[in-house]
Amino acid sequence: MALLTPIILALIYGLIMVQFSAWSTKRHLNEKSRPLRDTRLDPLVNEMARALDVPRIKVNLYEVDQINGLAAPDGRIFITRGFYEQFRQGKVSGPELASVVAHELGHVALGHTRRRMISFGTQNAARTALAMVLGRVIPFIGPMIANAVMSLFAARMSRDDEFEADAYASALLVKSGIGLDGQKSLFGKLDGLTNSRAGSAPAWLLSHPKTDDRIRAIEANEARWAAI
Repeated sequence: MALLTPIILALIYGLIMVQFSAWSTKRHLNEKSRPLRDTRLDPLVNEMARALDVPRIKVNLYEVDQINGLAAPDGRIFITRGFYEQFRQGKVSGPELASVVAHELGHVALGHTRRRMISFGTQNAARTALAMVLGRVIPFIGPMIANAVMSLFAARMSRDDEFEADAYASALLVKSGIGLDGQKSLFGKLDGLTNSRAGSAPAWLLSHPKTDDRIRAIEANEARWAAI
């Protein structure tokens, strides 16, 4: 029983953190975003809506400088101000930005956003419980080992989600007539836009797959679909 107590407490803590994180995220996004309407982007988004047989895809502008897209746990899609400014300046094309929207739609459609929120709490609980157990066996070093193990697990799960969302986006872009050139070209310039240094790190340590691996996966799907 003495061993189970910290595990139970960690699970309760994890559940509380899930609820708090969901509430905090929704509040922050509500305060920092507004609907994104652009006469150059809207036609592409509308084509994707027709392909999905839905009346409209709502895209929101998230007022932060980072270059990113995100899908909220409640299913909303966001493009950051930083990304949108790259589009306005002509550094990112309409099809390229549309591919970001399609990718985030993939996270929503495949259940990644909700699963990540639940997983966040579960991982925190598991991290805390494992740190408590290992801390008793290996003082000082045990919690560090627990943190490293859970970080590797989270990174692997995130990479799998990114590949799945890329594939969903590719299928949607093809079905909507936008094509895959924008999706592939965006990955070719994304590291430069974000000043990424991820290419020097081992793939298994990254929360996102390496750019070259993502492009190869897209091209593999493209070739397979062309052969059908």
